[in-house]
Amino acid sequence: MPSKKKRDVPFDGEDITPTKDGCNIRLYKQIVRENSEGEKPWFDDKVTIHYTGSLIDGTIFKDSRENGEPISFNLGRGEVIKAWDIAVETMKCGEISKFFSKPKYAYGLKGLPGKVEPATNVIFEIELISCMGKDISEERDESILRRIIKRGDGYEPTNEDSIVEVDLKGIYQDKIFDERTVTFIAGAGIVENIPSAVERTLFRMIKGEHSRIYLKNKAVEDLKRFDIPSDASVQYDIKLIKLERAKEERALSDDQKLEQSEILKTRADEFVKGGFYELAVSRYRTVFHYLLNATLISEKDRQRSWELKFASQSNLALCYLKLGNYSECKRSCETALAHDKRHEKSHFRLGQCRLATRNYDLAIKDFETVLEINPSNEQAKQLINECHRKIKEHEIDEKELYSSFFKKTNKK
Repeated sequence: MPSKKKRDVPFDGEDITPTKDGCNIRLYKQIVRENSEGEKPWFDDKVTIHYTGSLIDGTIFKDSRENGEPISFNLGRGEVIKAWDIAVETMKCGEISKFFSKPKYAYGLKGLPGKVEPATNVIFEIELISCMGKDISEERDESILRRIIKRGDGYEPTNEDSIVEVDLKGIYQDKIFDERTVTFIAGAGIVENIPSAVERTLFRMIKGEHSRIYLKNKAVEDLKRFDIPSDASVQYDIKLIKLERAKEERALSDDQKLEQSEILKTRADEFVKGGFYELAVSRYRTVFHYLLNATLISEKDRQRSWELKFASQSNLALCYLKLGNYSECKRSCETALAHDKRHEKSHFRLGQCRLATRNYDLAIKDFETVLEINPSNEQAKQLINECHRKIKEHEIDEKELYSSFFKKTNKK
């Protein structure tokens, strides 16, 4: 049941109702303790408050200080009653204010069982203890804190393979070290030297948004090219000027998947040329996934689908080989060869995988198959010779090992 403690309840102050109608004031504010030097919170900030909730007659139904536990929430996200979201947005850190709220922004027609009757006006006294950016780091270690300076338009954020245009400004010790406007493919920011923390933030932004991030610890590691020390604290301002979202798979017809696969393969091919093999891998994999069960009507489209699936696996094999992932390389070669048993490059890459993993006999067979397909492949001939050399080296090593072992045994 409610506490019987009483206190004065003010009814004058500033109308802070988002839509003022003059006749039905729903949220009123009166500052109890001002802090003009305090920081104002931004949308989606993590804010921490203490509050006291009371009825109009002064009966206190909740006081967070009684158990010493303040309340934290992300501002403006609807995680708390609307009165708090609206009220705290008008405050500064260190400020204490009282708010008179109609039921619409408080506990509505349901009330707060056992404490506030349905359709009841209430008073909140709120102290804004702190506000800070939202922790968006992968490990939630506060290495990336994000604040939304200006909200964007719409609801859909950047997704993988979106084309984005952004304004960037990196600041360290009050000096700008990185300022540019750049267009790139989301998820492939490394091609344009986009810091990983900036790209991580972009996937949470919508068109027209201006975010500010604060970086430290791990988030600063890829800023070495700017001569930023690893123990630095860095600020980046990010404005998402243009956003052309990639179509989500669920929204694509099979014909559109074919079109999108053409785009993704072209991008992946460019990544391979630049040596960005991991970026290429994800695109080639998507191409194969899109077309694996696609039903296409025209013979021309079916043929192009077959060519793209085959090329995606053949090129995946190359990427995995470059990355040293021999098991995936072998799997991609075998998938490609299921489409074309006499594909020279797939047999050759399969041989390279087996050579790298010391399966010399099988590697020789692969390279011999390459020569059956193309007798003028000089590199295959050279690698067969290398396999034979490796086999001899291995035999010599084994003989020396056994010889050493028996010498030690005889001495005993």
